[in-house]
Amino acid sequence: MNDIHLKNVSKHFGSLKALNDITFTIPKSSVTVLLGPSGCGKTTMMRIIAGLEEPTSGQVFFDDLEATNVPTRRRNIGMVFQYPVIYKGTSVRRNLELPLLSEKLSKDEITKRVDEVAELLGITEHLKAQVDELDNGTRQKIAVGREVARQPRIILFDEPITNIDITAKLELKRSLKELFSRLKQTIIYVTHDQTEAMTLADQIALMKDGSIMQCDSPSEIYKNPKSEFAGWFLGNPGMNFVVDKFINVKGNDIGSALFSQSIPLGAKAAQVKTLGVRAEGISVSNSQTPGSVSARILSKSLGTGGQYLLNLAYGDLTVKARVPHYLGRQLENNVWTTVANENVMFFDDAGNAV
Repeated sequence: MNDIHLKNVSKHFGSLKALNDITFTIPKSSVTVLLGPSGCGKTTMMRIIAGLEEPTSGQVFFDDLEATNVPTRRRNIGMVFQYPVIYKGTSVRRNLELPLLSEKLSKDEITKRVDEVAELLGITEHLKAQVDELDNGTRQKIAVGREVARQPRIILFDEPITNIDITAKLELKRSLKELFSRLKQTIIYVTHDQTEAMTLADQIALMKDGSIMQCDSPSEIYKNPKSEFAGWFLGNPGMNFVVDKFINVKGNDIGSALFSQSIPLGAKAAQVKTLGVRAEGISVSNSQTPGSVSARILSKSLGTGGQYLLNLAYGDLTVKARVPHYLGRQLENNVWTTVANENVMFFDDAGNAV
């Protein structure tokens, strides 16, 4: 297994800067998800790690060995793409076996690997079937199985569940989660889908405009985003942002229509231009409680997991709050809310956490 180190890696396509001086580490035997919007540089980074692109500057290391100019075929990696790469006109078992034939393995070892991978991915019942008879989701499982069975040191996944239907997508996501938990390989997974990232990753490298904005565990990025971009990109809905015109700074304290009392911040208060609060960080009640603030419900809708999403108005300020199903059904018109200090984030005029 290998740690993968990128040191000051940049990639330019003419005047376009696809990657900007990136330095970070992908730990061995872990799942690192490169997450971000289209065009942020995540696929370019993956291709540089694979040896399919050369960096304009910087170095790539596998452990302490530099791999920047090592050909792809010598990097001992596997790759799974958006569209399943399989051999048509053959059985599922044959598809899984073929990449192993060049490995000089015994017939028993090949059979063992194929059976183990098929069981992991839940396709044992399809081993005798012709791949042409199967749906796209199952074909993608076969493509995954082909790379896993080879047991390369590193496996790269380039948005592997983007182009399959929603039911197959959920099933394949569950299979990948189980597979990754049992594999010893180093996994790099590229996606623009935050749900996939939060489900599968040990660490997320959140990217924007060719740079890594934050690299942390899924829970850490969600709970403690280091930028407004991270707060907005992770979350459904993204973090509420209260801009400076709705913020009152008095000395070293900060207030807003959201709070009944100001929050003491000390000298940092002067840097704050935006407040951030997650939808679930706003507690909502039908009745007034000590320290609660009145708000008006503009709308409510049933969301993920049966929870209700509320649009709340505090005068001209509007925010989103998430509440349990039983409470959401009861709420009408006016409510009372509280926001604990620990649920509030602070950002400066550059959008960075203070």
